Amino acid sequence: MRRFAEFCSIVGLALVMSAGPAGAQGIVRVLMRTELGEIELEVDSARAPITAANFLRYVDAKQYDGGVFHRTVKPDNQPNNDVKIEVIQARGRRDEGRVRHPAIPLERTSVTGLRHIDGALSMARAGPDTARDEFVICIGDQPSLDFGGARNADGQGFAAFGRVVRGMEVVRAIQAAAAEAQQLRPAIQIIEARRM
Repeated sequence: MRRFAEFCSIVGLALVMSAGPAGAQGIVRVLMRTELGEIELEVDSARAPITAANFLRYVDAKQYDGGVFHRTVKPDNQPNNDVKIEVIQARGRRDEGRVRHPAIPLERTSVTGLRHIDGALSMARAGPDTARDEFVICIGDQPSLDFGGARNADGQGFAAFGRVVRGMEVVRAIQAAAAEAQQLRPAIQIIEARRM
């Protein structure tokens, strides 16, 4: 029954996406204000409709307001990884009033045609079909995150769904902020995220 409810939620998400406003048919702009400055995002709802709709429903519910960038991954803080990447990772707020939607299916880059290039947005995940609200921003090209890439042992890659169009200097400042191992200390606050 739970799997059926999750399936209905995903189907409903796809229907909302297809029936959404005109801008939802292609590129949707989101402005994310952080304590270090603004990051303007371009969400590709045409090529990654499920992933984009998932991200936008958290934006529309204001679930990134009060969220944080909590992780920085740099070449020098991945001692246990043979394949190195450079990303920063964010999540929505974690208070009692937060919305927690079911995990979404993995939209592989082999299907969407999107790639993990400099500034790419991508959903964080454990296994396939486990992404919820956490996402990363790539610093530099990260082909090992694409389908068939070697970063994750399952080879399925991650779901790229857009890119940064303004504010990469803020992204790099977040990556360079004080951290213990990969955890930003303190985390960088997200003030708000809104469709433009």
